[in-house]
Amino acid sequence: MTTNSRLRRRVRRAGTTAATIAAALTLAACGSSSEDDSGSANAAGSGATADLGLNTPGTLTVGMNLQFEPEMYLKDGKPAGYDVDLLNALAKDLGLKLKIENLDFNGLIPGLQAKKFDMVSVGLSPTPERKNAIDFSRGYVPYALVVATAEGDTTPGTVEAFDTSDTTFTALQGSTGETLAKKTFPKAKVTGFSEQNAALLQVATKRAKASVLEDYILARYQKANPDQIKKADFPKPLDVQYGSYGVQKGNSALVKRLDTFLCKAQNDGTLASIYKKNFQVAEFPDMPSGC
Repeated sequence: MTTNSRLRRRVRRAGTTAATIAAALTLAACGSSSEDDSGSANAAGSGATADLGLNTPGTLTVGMNLQFEPEMYLKDGKPAGYDVDLLNALAKDLGLKLKIENLDFNGLIPGLQAKKFDMVSVGLSPTPERKNAIDFSRGYVPYALVVATAEGDTTPGTVEAFDTSDTTFTALQGSTGETLAKKTFPKAKVTGFSEQNAALLQVATKRAKASVLEDYILARYQKANPDQIKKADFPKPLDVQYGSYGVQKGNSALVKRLDTFLCKAQNDGTLASIYKKNFQVAEFPDMPSGC
């Protein structure tokens, strides 16, 4: 993610204030769109997908928040990452053009409800609250959620040690991390931020005690800022969850097609191949059964 990479380097420059950096981090690309012709909208494809309730016949319009390398981000101004590669495979499988709308994370579910796009691909966990608003596919990406603290923090890795009234957590606003932080640490204060890096910056500058987020996002931040943040000494992740596609409420036809594609991709190794390529790991985590 070119923009965030430059901004992360600024964090280490002497004389740059935390407030200035936090303001800069909010300038991630929002409201932009891009189209990919990997799935050509030919007559056969359009006919086969006529029952999917797409906003534009022949085109799959997807809402995303491209700030989470290597899962979804901008590379040279173009969408890239695990989610994007998988969406290209999906569009090709359905015979559709792919159009990506890049929005602020908090605008994705409202945008889906307003029918600005057909689905969202941002690794949403199907929480009860979200299920009241939108429908979900089966899981397509695994997440281990962890606690991050400032480098040098010596707090024991237990819930009791962090669950105090004078502890402040940060998280991406509206994310699974924010929900999990509130549930796991009910005595603590949890503050949401519209940008993931802004939430982590609060911890790095010790304005907050800790943050709850996916382990791969923390690893990327640590790589760019090795002396700022570490993973807290918990014996295991707070939780392991699976991100799903979000779909407009009631569009069961699209959910069914997504599930069919994901099961096929899970069984034939497509998910594993794309995951290993983007996350640069040797093993692909176990996925939900049921295919």
